[in-house]
Amino acid sequence: MIYNSLNHLSKSETFKEAVLKGIASDKGLYFPSKIKPFTKKIISNLGKLSIHDIAFESIKQFVGTSIPSNKLKSIIEETLSFDFPLIEIEENIFSLELFHGPTLAFKDVGARFMALCMGFFNENSTEKITVLVATSGDTGGAVAKGFYNIPGIDVIILYPKGKVSLVQEKQMTTLGKNITSLEIEGVFDDCQDMVKKAFIDPQINKKIRLTSANSINIARWLPQMFYYFAGYQKVSKHKLPVNFSVPSGNFGNLCAGLIAQKIGLPVNQFLACTNLNNAVPRYLKSGVYDPKNTIQTISNAMDVGNPSNFIRVQKVFNNDIHKLKKLIKGYSFNDNETKKCIKNIYKKNKYILDPHGAIGYLGLKKYTEKYPNQIGIFMETAHPCKFAEIVEKTINKKVDIPRKLNKTLKGEKKSIQISDYTQFKEYLLKS
Repeated sequence: MIYNSLNHLSKSETFKEAVLKGIASDKGLYFPSKIKPFTKKIISNLGKLSIHDIAFESIKQFVGTSIPSNKLKSIIEETLSFDFPLIEIEENIFSLELFHGPTLAFKDVGARFMALCMGFFNENSTEKITVLVATSGDTGGAVAKGFYNIPGIDVIILYPKGKVSLVQEKQMTTLGKNITSLEIEGVFDDCQDMVKKAFIDPQINKKIRLTSANSINIARWLPQMFYYFAGYQKVSKHKLPVNFSVPSGNFGNLCAGLIAQKIGLPVNQFLACTNLNNAVPRYLKSGVYDPKNTIQTISNAMDVGNPSNFIRVQKVFNNDIHKLKKLIKGYSFNDNETKKCIKNIYKKNKYILDPHGAIGYLGLKKYTEKYPNQIGIFMETAHPCKFAEIVEKTINKKVDIPRKLNKTLKGEKKSIQISDYTQFKEYLLKS
């Protein structure tokens, strides 16, 4: 498989090189040169195959010859070591719980898959790789855990100071060893801009081999296809159209779903659901892409004013806005609507939503009012305990904290304060 930059000004790369580089030299995101649909046999047997088999069949074309099949299967088995329960909240509306991994967030799958791929690529190399990752919340913890103790790889996480939850912060600042966390004065977009600048800074690249673990990296982005196959498998027996509602920030998860659909997953409709950072829903209404400054909300992992992966979403449709609008509907909700949803669902169904899953549910409800008699699956992307302060006040009940978090919450926070790119660059060059 060959990957091209979406800026079209740098050379094509294999899966291995695209993963190790993270972003192309012309600042563009990598995108596969071709996408081959499943055979009819695989599509007809989707309900019977194991999730490991489906994951292998869906990802192998994108990996190409960079990883031998037996090793790729091993990486998939280690990555998908936990389940994705599907909970029926009300008739034909399901929550796909993606928070049963080690850091209780959907990003555990992509982070672990990428870490294992990079570990394989680097196992016979004496060169150290530095992974830079900007996070608005859950990515940092998932990447920290996924890459923890991987030989030959250092991880540097940039997160906006005071704009992540206590649990999220602890997950990325307490591990130590090859994981370093930087608190940035600003918002997520500032963190992301610093990472992008570092990638094209000749002084830094002369000294350090950099890659990224954000969803801009193909090894973090593409494995998110697996969720959609897992969810579809569990509702295929209903023989009704299936829609996926995706709480969206940087749009990597939704774009991975579009790739799953393109290779053969029979998805009827995607719903792009955001908080007030609603550049994409506004684009779907107006046809004008006009990103604004990031707004801080209670669904902080989605606080992204200018989502990097939207250019990939457009590429899936070859920049045909009419085809894009036909398959994707956009919705946006504010904090009050989100809290009201969390409260009502708990009161009515005794199910606890997190602030991101609540936005996915709200979009799905709006869509099903217009189009009933279809199956709706919304992504519940993080465990509610990661946003306990907000959720507990909203439902007036203590949220249980899974035992696996106890050690993390007791850990000592270690982070470095960074105010601007100059200071960040100085830190990198000295480290």
